[in-house]
Amino acid sequence: MTCLNEGGARPLGRDDIPVVFNTHNDQKLMPSFLAHYRRLGVSRFICVDDVSSDGTREYLSSQPDVDVWTSPLRYRDARRGREWRQTLFERYGKDRWYLNVDSDEFLIYDDCERQPLRNLIRALEARGEKRLAAPMLDMYPIGPLGSATLDGTDARMPWEIADHFDGAGYEITYTKRAISITGGPRKRKFAHVLELMKYPLIFWDRDCNLGVSIHQPLPCERNFPAISGVLLHFKFFSDYKEKIEHAVTDGQYFAGAAAYRKMLDDLQRSGEFDFQSPDSVRFSGSKQLRELGFIAPVAFTPD
Repeated sequence: MTCLNEGGARPLGRDDIPVVFNTHNDQKLMPSFLAHYRRLGVSRFICVDDVSSDGTREYLSSQPDVDVWTSPLRYRDARRGREWRQTLFERYGKDRWYLNVDSDEFLIYDDCERQPLRNLIRALEARGEKRLAAPMLDMYPIGPLGSATLDGTDARMPWEIADHFDGAGYEITYTKRAISITGGPRKRKFAHVLELMKYPLIFWDRDCNLGVSIHQPLPCERNFPAISGVLLHFKFFSDYKEKIEHAVTDGQYFAGAAAYRKMLDDLQRSGEFDFQSPDSVRFSGSKQLRELGFIAPVAFTPD
């Protein structure tokens, strides 16, 4: 697999905390995405832009702490982006911690409003862990999605608009390869049984490989730490109809975008989506997620 970038990989410093991410037409999320991770202490952003046509690549290229890569392969042909990620881990260096996310995923962990990633990494190392387990938590607004506008032109974070999540209705199992979590609004509304568990903070060394799925990285024995974070996952804003139609036409997602085809069929029947249910909970921060049992507490040590 070949990633292309005019200047090549700018070396990482020993104290850098880098995030590797994929994106496709997510310009509206980019200002808040960069702001969120900079606030957590990320110092370098390493991005593969998958032929965005909405200004995403141009916006990211203007940011001094972002390296933008492109590829002759599309997301599906790059094994759903896994080849891109592994190539970048190799080019930027082994034996270091990376954040490994998508552009619509915002990491939340215990006391993240005050504790930077550097302190989280130190706490994981003290527990002998080389990965952070953090499932995706699908976020949505209350009421018709068509009224939930995020365009990236103001300082609002996406959870101020898509501000609710399902507080119940999840199933957790422990397989031989990883922790598995399913549930959430897409299962409730569309019967999509999607794997929610990810490992977005990972120590990448010579033994690591993304294997057959980003949800089950190798070696598997590292995939069973306490669930100490979540990824707030933002798919549903006022432009969701266009996003779903584009996903179906583009065909880059799993099984020919089968999940998006089901959503498009439901949308054509109903004319509008509304995810509100008795289990809907308004997001208020990491303390709330800890109290609800979504994330385990982290034993931070003083600086």
